[in-house]
Amino acid sequence: MKFPVFIAKRYLFTKSSNNAINIITLISAISIVAGSAALFIVLSGFSGLKDFSLSFSSIFDPDLKVIPASGKTIQFTDKNATDLTAVAGVADFTKIIEERAFLEFRGKNHIAYLKGVDANYMRVNTIDSTLLYGNWITEDEPVAAIGFGISRLLSLGVNNYTDLLRVMVPRPGDGQISDPTQAFNSAQLVVSDIFQVNEELDQKYIFTNLEFVRNLLRYDSTTLSALEIKLDPLADPLAVKKNVEAILGRNVEVKTRFQLNDKLYKMLNAENLAVYLIFTLVLIIALFNLVGSIIMIIIDKKENIKTLHSLGSTLKEIRYIFFLQGAMMTIFGGLAGIILGALIVGAQLQFKLKMITATLAYPMEFTFANFFAVFATISILGILASYLAASTIRPKLIAE
Repeated sequence: MKFPVFIAKRYLFTKSSNNAINIITLISAISIVAGSAALFIVLSGFSGLKDFSLSFSSIFDPDLKVIPASGKTIQFTDKNATDLTAVAGVADFTKIIEERAFLEFRGKNHIAYLKGVDANYMRVNTIDSTLLYGNWITEDEPVAAIGFGISRLLSLGVNNYTDLLRVMVPRPGDGQISDPTQAFNSAQLVVSDIFQVNEELDQKYIFTNLEFVRNLLRYDSTTLSALEIKLDPLADPLAVKKNVEAILGRNVEVKTRFQLNDKLYKMLNAENLAVYLIFTLVLIIALFNLVGSIIMIIIDKKENIKTLHSLGSTLKEIRYIFFLQGAMMTIFGGLAGIILGALIVGAQLQFKLKMITATLAYPMEFTFANFFAVFATISILGILASYLAASTIRPKLIAE
């Protein structure tokens, strides 16, 4: 097969005597390079957007989260804590009590989630990177950390000891309520810190210490809303999940970070797939130029084909020559397009050429999966197009 490869290389890198064919071949090559570069850039952009979107939700999402299988609370005893600490792969855990609360400050009000956390919370989650100013909550004072959105809605700053933030939560119990004033437990807090993640989370959460929320809801020492668990970097989340479920029983449900955001992951993956398919269609249209280019070359090389046949080349070998020419044009063009796309993505990462806001560059990400997806796509489609073009060579063409 060395002879067909040699002839294919000659046809690929040698200009035709017909200038129109040279122009068609050049347009075909540019289409392949541009199409593969565009596909790589778009996939890199969506990879960056995916990580950028998930980075916001993952700040408040632990590696594993234990929630009630039914109802609003779980039971977590000292023995459970000892057993959980002994589980291989568990680096740390934090206790959570969470309830929807009514906030009131100077006549302004807002509904948010009151989240009571213990001293381990900042070792399990990376919320410290979102804190703007002030001091994080302490275990022995009625202080709170609120989102920037809540601060803006209530016109509430930090360390205001004159006017306190009032928090009201539904009082647990059965039966009808005759006196509306007895329907809520209320307490007051001093805001000691403000965090900022995104608009949704900034208006959703208010953090305070675990004992404050426990007393407000009248929970006993073993009652929690959830457990958040941090894993060792090399731990298998699914294996640890099974061990945690075995310790805490059937009344709880353990979810991984992916399961906590399964709808968001599915939406982002669906968008990524849709864009990939759209740009693959663009590549398919561009590869019609390749088919036309090879057919034009076949017509132009008609006399050469007869000569090769007279010298002993079979019809299969002649077809293989033009198949190789199209395949090489596709693979070389695809690699050139990927390199071009990688340079553009690298320039965006390094020099921030495209900005979303004045301070935020459009996110991009290099991934091996994107390299492989673009190269595999362009190669497979190019090989199919080359086969289709080469198959147009019939015995009648040689006999004429």
